[in-house]
Amino acid sequence: MRDLLAEAAQRAIDYLQGLDRRGVAPTREALARLAEFDVPLPHAPQAAAETLRQLDEIASPATLASAGGRYFGFVIGGALPVTVASNWLATAWDQNAALHAPAPATAVIERTALRWLLELLGLPADAGGAFVTGATMANFSALAAARHAVLQRVGWQVEADGLFGAPPITVLVGEEAHPTLIKSLGLLGLGRSRVLRVPVDGQGRMRAERLPAWSGPCIVCTQAGNINTGAFDPFAAIVDEAHSRGAWVHVDGAFGLWAAASPALAPLVAGVQRADSWATDAHKWLNVPYDSGLAFVRDAAALRAAMSISADYLPTQGDSRNPADFTPELSRRARGVDVWAALRTLGRSGVAEMVERCCWHARRFADELGRAGCTVLNDVVLNQVLVRFADEITTRRVIADLQADGTCWCGPTHWQGHVAMRISVCSWATTDDDVSRSLEAMLRIAARHGA
Repeated sequence: MRDLLAEAAQRAIDYLQGLDRRGVAPTREALARLAEFDVPLPHAPQAAAETLRQLDEIASPATLASAGGRYFGFVIGGALPVTVASNWLATAWDQNAALHAPAPATAVIERTALRWLLELLGLPADAGGAFVTGATMANFSALAAARHAVLQRVGWQVEADGLFGAPPITVLVGEEAHPTLIKSLGLLGLGRSRVLRVPVDGQGRMRAERLPAWSGPCIVCTQAGNINTGAFDPFAAIVDEAHSRGAWVHVDGAFGLWAAASPALAPLVAGVQRADSWATDAHKWLNVPYDSGLAFVRDAAALRAAMSISADYLPTQGDSRNPADFTPELSRRARGVDVWAALRTLGRSGVAEMVERCCWHARRFADELGRAGCTVLNDVVLNQVLVRFADEITTRRVIADLQADGTCWCGPTHWQGHVAMRISVCSWATTDDDVSRSLEAMLRIAARHGA
């Protein structure tokens, strides 16, 4: 066991240290070798060291180097070294982090991490919280609490009686709500198509003055960080209107909610703390390993009512907090350990600096591409940059050639009638040199296409 784990650690170290010397996208040869995994199930046991060797030698070169500093395709932060290490250790512990009694260490660590997160993000200190898989389940969990609360107010117990015959719930979302939010609403039986979509402005922000009339239970879903522009809904105005009419306000803040950790960026989220629930991803801007979504609910009792579980065989221990009472899962890994490790290592100022540095890199991309004659389509308020090269065909060709070049990786997007290249800067590993190398490649390839 010792030799195998030591070899795994060395192979992982070699992989991470080699990211800067390889292309961000895997080569065709590396992708072709993946066919070597498609073999019949072995009849007899195989050597563990050989299994590890095959994983590393075949799969590692075929990965996208999203853990490095020049991946800008999706809002994916590379994992901080301390969180990779904590993840290894927590995996070795092999705790089922559902209950306090059989897993006290992870339960205490997660409780502390939640308290630190609420403090860092400026959310109510007594809010309920849950570690889940990602933004989809974070939205799902928070909206399950919302569903419970708005129906309870009109005398309906949805966990016991379901939605058949329940009073209808009006759900309002912005025109540019993220698909994970819509999927979560579908999973909750609130419908993907029956939502009412509120118009947005030229940056994708919900227009508070265009909220429609409604009656009865209502959930208003807002957004902190538009996935294309990084823009923020006007939370204060929306919360004022929604709360005056008895609605629940939810915030999908998968990456944008982390702006609250920065004194310089906090004005972007003004009023967000007055909402009723929030969803975000620690594996985005806190840069911890997958998967690490986070759900927060002002009314902790509502989250617990929506998620709690009980059975004769499940142990309890006094007033200790059982994580399973706040999450969709019973069996679950100790996701909070990585969050605790990141916060313990970075501290408040370190998180703020990491977020601000990514935003500075994004502004540099926008400034230098704009000066070179490329069209920047959005106001760069956070870490997202939308760039167009001449026309749609040219833009697509530049993106394809940039991905094949391997210096960096950006993807295409459709936004308000435009095809654009989206640059998402979200990794602790991105340096000034990474930005310089990426800009050189972007401008070189754009020039090749006459853009």
